[in-house]
Amino acid sequence: MATYVSLVGWTDQGIKNFRETVSRAEAAKGAAAKLGGSIKDIYWTVGQYDIVVVADFPDDETATAFLLQLGSLGNVRTSTMRAYSAEEMARIVAKTG
Repeated sequence: MATYVSLVGWTDQGIKNFRETVSRAEAAKGAAAKLGGSIKDIYWTVGQYDIVVVADFPDDETATAFLLQLGSLGNVRTSTMRAYSAEEMARIVAKTG
């Protein structure tokens, strides 16, 4: 599984409905699972981003499908990065010769 870190910001709609944020997070976990992924951690933050999510998905296409589904609900906008563990990074470095 590939790991992804998403920096999440509420939209105007999302902030108006902030009281539902925990239940929306639970729904997102279910949606990720239906696609074969899993949300490992969700943190609510203060600053430029409102939420940070760490998730695993089988591949980039599945992660993108999840993010499109999530974004289409209108509560959040995401900026997502592929993340590598130390083991994965060691394999990447080894390929450089």
